[in-house]
Amino acid sequence: MYVSNISFHTTETDLRRLFEQFGMVDSARIITDRETGRSRGFGFVEMPSEEQAGDAIKGLNNKEVEGRQMSVSVAREKKSNNSGNRW
Repeated sequence: MYVSNISFHTTETDLRRLFEQFGMVDSARIITDRETGRSRGFGFVEMPSEEQAGDAIKGLNNKEVEGRQMSVSVAREKKSNNSGNRW
């Protein structure tokens, strides 16, 4: 799942715990800036069960967490441009 508008203070452990309310979490990753190491405000969560992932999306999408209204949706693959480079 793609999770956006995450508070810059939220840790990967916090994100994992939030989603574990809905079932087992395989991974929870917050994307950080390569130079500063600071959160970029979005991340990805993987759950082994589609049903539990669906419940997490329903339960957490538009939920306020640490003062920010988080957005949770099904992650989509990156599209390639004509040169074959990834976006």
